[in-house]
Amino acid sequence: MQLDPLGDWRKTRYTTDLNPQLDGEEIILLGWVKEIRDLGAIEFIILQDRKGSVQITIPKKKVRKEVLEKATFLQPQYCIGVRGSVKKTDMAQRGFEIIPDEIRILGMAQHPLPLDVTGKTSALIDTRLNARVLDLCKDENRAIWNIQHKALIAFREFLSKQGFVEVFTPRIIATATEGGAALFSVDYFDKVAYLAQSPQLYKEELTLCFEKVFEVGPFFRAEESHTRRHLSEFISIDIEQAFVTADDVMKLLEQTIQYVCETLTKNCKEELEVLKHKVDMPKLPLKRFTYTEILDELREREVDIPWGEDIPTPAFRTLGELHPYFYFITEWPTKSKPFYIKPCDSKPEVSEGFDLMWKWMELVSGGTRVHSKSLLMKRLKEQGLKPESFKHHLQVFDFGLPPHAGWAVGLERVLMMLTGKKNIREVVLFPRDRTRLTP
Repeated sequence: MQLDPLGDWRKTRYTTDLNPQLDGEEIILLGWVKEIRDLGAIEFIILQDRKGSVQITIPKKKVRKEVLEKATFLQPQYCIGVRGSVKKTDMAQRGFEIIPDEIRILGMAQHPLPLDVTGKTSALIDTRLNARVLDLCKDENRAIWNIQHKALIAFREFLSKQGFVEVFTPRIIATATEGGAALFSVDYFDKVAYLAQSPQLYKEELTLCFEKVFEVGPFFRAEESHTRRHLSEFISIDIEQAFVTADDVMKLLEQTIQYVCETLTKNCKEELEVLKHKVDMPKLPLKRFTYTEILDELREREVDIPWGEDIPTPAFRTLGELHPYFYFITEWPTKSKPFYIKPCDSKPEVSEGFDLMWKWMELVSGGTRVHSKSLLMKRLKEQGLKPESFKHHLQVFDFGLPPHAGWAVGLERVLMMLTGKKNIREVVLFPRDRTRLTP
């Protein structure tokens, strides 16, 4: 069968705009066939668009021959247009149905499909990711991305109200922004360049001229870990502020997270109902524990970590049992933090760096930044980095760089918290990790 032309048909309403009060109104719907139920004398088609679904009722002896022929040919996931009338009825779940006058087939799907778009039959995560756009048609996934959309609006709205200016920094850079080896190299004409791990150095520099900046964008890390919470490409929400310390930006952070959670709870009731999830609400001020206090707590649970070492995932899971809420871990060992995190003046082995935790998972990392040129050069050398590679950044310290602090939020991890998902790949459209480069 040849596809029908779209012609002059345009969507007059989304399925969620329809109600029994529109009884008798002629409409045009454009979407996809979600389900087909043939009961002999009557055929039901569930048409889905990006907002929801509606029942198309085809009484076989009452509709035109052309309509019946098209309906007989349809299969799940066919893209169709329906021109028809709203009919009020107590027999339909929403109190009305659509009686079609014409059906146009705009796109066909090859069967069998790689997965069940109704969600009634579950599929493994790899199967879902291999047919990602089909997987995204499910109600559950549409709910996730509606939540992401509204969460980003909330982040931008709150930070803008606090006087922050949104900026966009380069993704192709000459040196590591955070040190370490987790860099992707790229050919850049006759040079080797790298994909940015974060906007860290640029956003620090921009405090000199704008004082308060934030950025939302993708960043890249050659992440060796293959876990349910690590990615090679991710969205980061970063802020940097002049004339403040870690304590100031921690207060800003907890207010930001509270605003996002309150906004999503208010504006995403339907989506959260689809996901069967309730958003945790931060209770301010959030509890703060020093790194040393955390190690003491773990030791009481017979989890012994030498001071100065990173906290491994099993230990974090224990912390999640002890603290099933939002909380800060502060005063991390200086050697465990990036070179730009400021050591405490009174105790240099301890830094002014912090992490915001949700149960066992790190959501945000931040701290007071080094704004002394000589100290930053010392910190670079301590971490095996060459100050010469950072000469353009170090030059800014000669222009009157102010004291400053900031943080970075991993959007995907926040989405895991907001949606209740356990695997970070479920809240990414097309995830990239060590093993996945397609689709």
